[in-house]
Amino acid sequence: MCGIVGYIGSKNAATVLIDGLRSLEYRGYDSAGIAVIDQSKKLFLVKRAGKLKALVDCLVDQPVCGHLGIGHTRWATHGEPNEINAHPHYGNTMQFMVVHNGIIENHQELKQTLKKQGHRFTSQTDTEVIAHLIEKFYKGDLHKTVCKIIKLLKGSFALGIISSNEPDVLIAARKDSPLIIGIGKNENFIASDVPAILSQTREIIYLDNDQIAKITSENVVICNSKEEIIKNKKVLIDWDTASAKRAGFPHFMIKEINEQPNVIKQILNHRIKNNKIIFENIGLSEAKLKQINDIQIVACGTAYHAGLCGKYILEKLLKLPINVDTSSEFRYRDQIIVKDKTLIIPVSQSGETADTLASLRAAKEKGAKVISICNILGSSIARESDGVIYTLAGPEIAVASTKAYTAQLATFYLLAVYLGGLKGIISSKKQKELINQMQQIPELMREALKDKKKVQKVSSKYVQSYHHRLAEQFKFLEEDITEFRDPVKALLLAEKWAKMSHSTYGRRFGDFPFLYLGRNVNYPSALEGALKLKEITYISAEGYAAGEMKHGPIALIDEFPLVVCISPQSSVYDKMLSNIREIKARKGTVLSVATKGDKEIAKKDYSDYVLYIPKVDEFFSPLLVALPLQLLAYYIAVELGCDVDQPRNLAKSVTVE
Repeated sequence: MCGIVGYIGSKNAATVLIDGLRSLEYRGYDSAGIAVIDQSKKLFLVKRAGKLKALVDCLVDQPVCGHLGIGHTRWATHGEPNEINAHPHYGNTMQFMVVHNGIIENHQELKQTLKKQGHRFTSQTDTEVIAHLIEKFYKGDLHKTVCKIIKLLKGSFALGIISSNEPDVLIAARKDSPLIIGIGKNENFIASDVPAILSQTREIIYLDNDQIAKITSENVVICNSKEEIIKNKKVLIDWDTASAKRAGFPHFMIKEINEQPNVIKQILNHRIKNNKIIFENIGLSEAKLKQINDIQIVACGTAYHAGLCGKYILEKLLKLPINVDTSSEFRYRDQIIVKDKTLIIPVSQSGETADTLASLRAAKEKGAKVISICNILGSSIARESDGVIYTLAGPEIAVASTKAYTAQLATFYLLAVYLGGLKGIISSKKQKELINQMQQIPELMREALKDKKKVQKVSSKYVQSYHHRLAEQFKFLEEDITEFRDPVKALLLAEKWAKMSHSTYGRRFGDFPFLYLGRNVNYPSALEGALKLKEITYISAEGYAAGEMKHGPIALIDEFPLVVCISPQSSVYDKMLSNIREIKARKGTVLSVATKGDKEIAKKDYSDYVLYIPKVDEFFSPLLVALPLQLLAYYIAVELGCDVDQPRNLAKSVTVE
């Protein structure tokens, strides 16, 4: 993996490819390259290790022109990140160029066979075998050759292939790795993700597994592995192109944090009609849903934390036991599935997460019903589920998920209320009450994120200085930046911890472990807060159930680590205060996330720092708790000079096992 773009048409392919790759930078990568063919069948190949800028700089010095091309940003799976291992790849000659996302599991076996037949390999990648196979079997028809060779490949792949022998043909093929075709006027595109071609077209065809497409500037022909012609539906993407841009913010992450109130409002407006919850694509009849008495949630990373929170939400309203598993474990254990009684809920922002997709398929084979929660229209998980609930979060560009997480939470709340009413567990009066409480959430989120008066009151000299540094770095006006700096306390706290580069014991800042503690419905919030910090600052952090602190983590407590205690007013508030006392007794430093107006927790006996959220029912508090935890991680990352939107070693969509 990670990013694929292809183009055929009348424009300069190199320009289209670079624009597309730039739009895919958020996915994470370590090298980039393009291959372009001109009308005279001349092929140009340019690859560079490192960021896309290195490739762009090379193209400025050595421009390439042509009407057909493929491009790729690579996240290393086989072979170190360098120019040789960068895509596109070719065989003994440079007649065939291949870009590939996925993993070819039998590449070593194929490689040994090809070597015995005289093929010379230059890279350490699994992808190179594909180019050699095409070269071996090519007999004048690239499309037929690809149809033949993919039957020899084991594993997953999304392929873009061009040949100087057929300078008017772009081939795309897919198995278990996402690939889309963009339809234009006298031009067509391929890409691994919608943002790559969103500025060029909104008309998309999603390739299904084991499909191969022959693409010209005028036509797209799709066939299956038996070479039978298939008619895939076209999908119109309604995302605004501006939503895939920073819109004046220094990073996508802070933009997406601040989009959350509008995202939740949009979800509620779309799903709630006349005090009733509507799921237009849920896929199962009310009679089928009433039969469900076993719900299992599968997800990875941030989506897994949303699923854990979903467990608390669903159990409270449905009075059913809910199981949650990481997809990478669920797919390999002996799942207990009861046909027509078990509902699997895969959760995935991209709808392409490899382990989650595999878990979905394993569960369906055993007779489970599947309703997925995902963000991307027409994604693999959405298409292979019985039903889907789209989270309507719009494109999320930063690798560290923020708005997709709270959108997933909101979806679980709505699903729980809907199923509770359907099963007769929740009265219509209680449904209306819960819906009314949810409809207050967007405004409460805005309150948590923006309080301009506080901006002026809290250390305004430092804040103005910080704004000036950002304005200088990103060439924005200070008044533009002040729109999204809240809560300032998080900023000031981040500065303190980020600048503590050495201690009296000689430890660096990165050596200080952070501990996040939460209880009940906010235990998953602690896990997610710790993950956000790890992802973008590279600081060791651990989320823990607060009641488990005495069973190990308390050994970490001294004056150096920061312990983040999620302590809003709730049924477990007194228990959290007890945990905090235990931490303070050992000279621990405590940051509390607390309910606005809570003066007790602000006392030095309890907290060294407090980040407040507006008053909200404990049941809905995870939606608000997420915000200061996201901001804390973001501000620390900025102060440390980290690459906030593209953290090292991470990819936005994990499409390989």
